[in-house]
Amino acid sequence: QVQLVESGGGLVQAGGSLRLSCAASGRTFSSYTAGWFRQAPGKEREFVAAITWSGGTTYYADSVKGRFTISRDNAKNTVYLQMNSLKPEDTAVYYCTAVEGLIATVVALYDYWGQGTQVTVSS
Repeated sequence: QVQLVESGGGLVQAGGSLRLSCAASGRTFSSYTAGWFRQAPGKEREFVAAITWSGGTTYYADSVKGRFTISRDNAKNTVYLQMNSLKPEDTAVYYCTAVEGLIATVVALYDYWGQGTQVTVSS
């Protein structure tokens, strides 16, 4: 089992930045691919970014490419999502997730989820 706890969400103006953190506990998190998804009201949960266990490979949704950066510190069992140039359409609950496998963009392929953190971007 892996437990994930997100933090760092909040209210920010358009063009601003936020850094989300995801603290992991339980099994050896450093061997897991980690990712971020988001869900806006009335919409399905969608892929945002993912990173392999080594941090050597990252993958982003087109909607956030060039604005968001995913990273991890395995010594701290923590994954980060640096979000810059935020837009109102980035408003959503952001979820941290993990899987013992390759990067995936599909919700059903991930095994562990955090409780989510709200990000609200005002125009």
